[in-house]
Amino acid sequence: MSDARAAPAPFAQAWRRQLREHRAAAFGLGVALLAVLWLLLSGGAESFAEGNREFLGYAVLGGAAGFGATALGALLALGLRAVETRAQDCMLGFAAGMMLAASSFSLILPGLDAARELLDSGAGAALTVTIGLGLGVLLMLGLDYFTPHRHESSGAHGPAAARIGGVWLFVLAIVLHNLPEGMAIGVGFAHGDLAVGLPLTTAIAIQDIPEGLAVALALRAIGLPLARAVLVAVASGLMEPLGALVGVGIASGLPIAYPVSLGLAAGAMIFVVSHEVIPETHRNGHQTAATVGLMGGFAVMMFLDTALG
Repeated sequence: MSDARAAPAPFAQAWRRQLREHRAAAFGLGVALLAVLWLLLSGGAESFAEGNREFLGYAVLGGAAGFGATALGALLALGLRAVETRAQDCMLGFAAGMMLAASSFSLILPGLDAARELLDSGAGAALTVTIGLGLGVLLMLGLDYFTPHRHESSGAHGPAAARIGGVWLFVLAIVLHNLPEGMAIGVGFAHGDLAVGLPLTTAIAIQDIPEGLAVALALRAIGLPLARAVLVAVASGLMEPLGALVGVGIASGLPIAYPVSLGLAAGAMIFVVSHEVIPETHRNGHQTAATVGLMGGFAVMMFLDTALG
């Protein structure tokens, strides 16, 4: 009995050691979480007010679209079973390009416009969105340090990762990846501006298809049965509607919360692209195919933003 009660101790020790070794990341995560909490408290009730329920509905539908696209990609694994590594890297590069373009055209630029209209200052607008970008980076960097997870390219990360099954580490990595996408959708619809939310949601949904397929194939590659791998990949898309609720909540309060939240979502998405997606596409020696895919995804998103915005 005493051994059973003592078993959880290594987890606590691992967390304490991680905090001691990465105090700057822990401080940054604390700042980002406090900022998100403050934005939620200031805007959470407002987002459910009668006049904003339509915007909330848009956000939920947008998150559901991301979930549906992820599920579609995962279900494709039932028929394809295997996809060449070069093709996977090209598809993930395409997804990375769409995320980068969405961050630029559908988050940063609208954030600058909203902040400039609010503050009547170009420098003030740039500073506002930059603060949001910084918060998004601190949030994802802190979660990367303090959430046990695994990347195929660099192995296990986070406290007590060695004590958690490889499948669950991979699932947690997917959660970290999908959260900022859902938040971006919610922020994009927070003010009911379809010119911001629609192209952003379309872009995220399109790139979620190859991502869902890649996740299912990766889970299959680490030994999960095909049906279970597909089911887990489908379930990973649930983070997008949940993230959309968070996104609409943080952007619906004070007027300054909207441009800050647009910057925060952009910072989180850019961090994921640079920290996870691009390194993953380059680790197999298919940098050229991945880069061509990235440029194609960027161009498609730029077109969608112009055509739908």
